[in-house]
Amino acid sequence: MPGAPTSPAQALGYGLFDAGTALATIGTGGQVLYPLRAARADPQMRFHVFNHALRDRWYALAAILAAGLSLRWLRDLLGLRDRPDAYAYLSEQAAQVPPGAEGVVFLPHLAGERTPHMDPAASGVFVGLRLRHGVGHLARAVMEGVTFAMAECLALALDLAGGAEAGVQVIASGGAAASPVWRQIQADVYNTPLLLAAGENHACVGAALLAGVGCGVYASIEEACALLPPSTVGVMPDPARAAFYAERRALYRALYARLRDDMHRLSAG
Repeated sequence: MPGAPTSPAQALGYGLFDAGTALATIGTGGQVLYPLRAARADPQMRFHVFNHALRDRWYALAAILAAGLSLRWLRDLLGLRDRPDAYAYLSEQAAQVPPGAEGVVFLPHLAGERTPHMDPAASGVFVGLRLRHGVGHLARAVMEGVTFAMAECLALALDLAGGAEAGVQVIASGGAAASPVWRQIQADVYNTPLLLAAGENHACVGAALLAGVGCGVYASIEEACALLPPSTVGVMPDPARAAFYAERRALYRALYARLRDDMHRLSAG
């Protein structure tokens, strides 16, 4: 039985080894993992395809560099580094702002970007700032911008798999899953029920399941994963907000193309 690095072990800890469910992890960085039954590659090299921990299984892994890191940057920028409830405070402020942050859009390319641009010279941007905007608008724009970037990752992975974006389930993982407003933003932007899994340290759980199969405790990974508690539906998407976010996501996508050359010039100093 093969071993596994962190990402496929984490996927197995959630019971993910077959198509139909994606894992969206918003931690410091952001990753979308989607299992594949056939080895394929993105001809534009916008994301990666790796061997899964099971024989004859693979997974697409699309990633962004500054997911939760973008919110941490905002926390520190606002002087909240030493505030123990800083993230809860930012979530509360964001929840008081309507979808779209009243016209503010954030591009989370604070450290360059991986999927889909593979552009080390990309930079972070707030667009649409006005005098009326405050902490909640910035926090919500960051959450929405990161989620738009994650949705781009999800769409590319599903396109490679030949799947329909509306038909896939998404398990939310990482620190963003602890924020009620960010969970709702994810459900609405992905336009799918957002699943939440029980327990913690899922990569360790996946490694233990693999060890159990290797030692003969379980006959197969299917048998081992069947013992995991099922993921529950955490948040349902709102149709009106999903339609709004589909339009805002198109604007988000267009902004990078419009600003790329200026980003590169400014990045060069």
